[in-house]
Amino acid sequence: MTLHQTTSSDFNNLGIAPEFLNILKQINFTEPTPIQHQSIPAAIEGKDLMGIAQTGTGKTLAYGLPLLQRLYKTGGMGLIVVPTRELAIQVDEVLQQLGRSLGLMTAVLIGGEPMGRQMGPLRRKPNVIVATPGRLLDHIERRTVKLDGVKILILDEADRMFDLGFAPQIDKIFHLVPKERQTMLFSATMPPQVIKIITSYMAMPVRIEVAPSGTAAERVEQEIFVVRKEEKLLLLEKLLKEHAGTVLVFSRTKHGATKICRSIQNMGHKTAEIHSNRSLGQRREALAGFKSGKYRILVATDIAARGIDVSGIELVINYDLPDNSEDYVHRIGRTARAGKEGKAVSFATPDQKRDVRDIERLIRKEIPVISHGGVSFSPERSGVRKFGSRSFRPRNRFRR
Repeated sequence: MTLHQTTSSDFNNLGIAPEFLNILKQINFTEPTPIQHQSIPAAIEGKDLMGIAQTGTGKTLAYGLPLLQRLYKTGGMGLIVVPTRELAIQVDEVLQQLGRSLGLMTAVLIGGEPMGRQMGPLRRKPNVIVATPGRLLDHIERRTVKLDGVKILILDEADRMFDLGFAPQIDKIFHLVPKERQTMLFSATMPPQVIKIITSYMAMPVRIEVAPSGTAAERVEQEIFVVRKEEKLLLLEKLLKEHAGTVLVFSRTKHGATKICRSIQNMGHKTAEIHSNRSLGQRREALAGFKSGKYRILVATDIAARGIDVSGIELVINYDLPDNSEDYVHRIGRTARAGKEGKAVSFATPDQKRDVRDIERLIRKEIPVISHGGVSFSPERSGVRKFGSRSFRPRNRFRR
């Protein structure tokens, strides 16, 4: 069963209990997004559910509210498995907003934090555990967590978990939770491993798709600059002067992120970095500082592509193109959130024509390509490429 994209003017008539409607009103959640409007009724009914939606569409509330409402009424435990520490923390923030006043408690189990520190929340017998796969299994092996009481299992950003190599851990988790349970899976794309999970462990799931797999955010203006590697910093400096708002810069490697961060700081900008070489405390401080405006610019690896939920990011810069074309969609989805407009600029070296072509094929859209410093993918050809309602005559066009 597939549900198509529709909207509702408010959260009424979705099966939400009065207690939770009051909470939504208190935290100024007044209008559901399409994924919320479609997911909440089916999830409240206890149906297995697979949701396909790009980042920034409100998936956490789409599964978090039904999860808490069902546990509040029937008891039991909920388990949410996510790929990254940052996403776990942000999911927990949403759950606490919704459930704290009703006495619903959570525990966050993530790497980079001492195991002992996580024992306090676990001793309080939380209603929901939010965990990354590796740390969850660490606790299970130490017998500090049991999954026999799980009534609702949620996999968030399932495709990303498989990208990170968590397939064996996910299989083990499914074998440890009760067979009689509700399962919800959310993913931006549908690779074969996600399809295998759906067919192996879910019972006639309702399929909710609010955007085709690989769809880029609609309100993102996209550009690609063809630039020599040694000239990237000069181009970056120029773009940072042109844009006065918040900027998220993506690096392919953690070492590259550190170098870029230092270079931007030397340009006189307030900058922080977030990647796997940073401690959990450092990553939390960087993200909090970016949200509060302490840092105008955040440099990150793909660990943050789906873990940063910051409103009002003006510009996303792909200093390096991602190794995986699908990560391009998630990176640029950090801007133009909640109906706002944004811009994404990518740097491509002259030998990356095929990488750009793969991205365009995935998003089913041609991206304006601009030659910088006299370099290009291939000899220029005349012609106009159409982008939506406007025409763009590129200074460079690679051959199809």
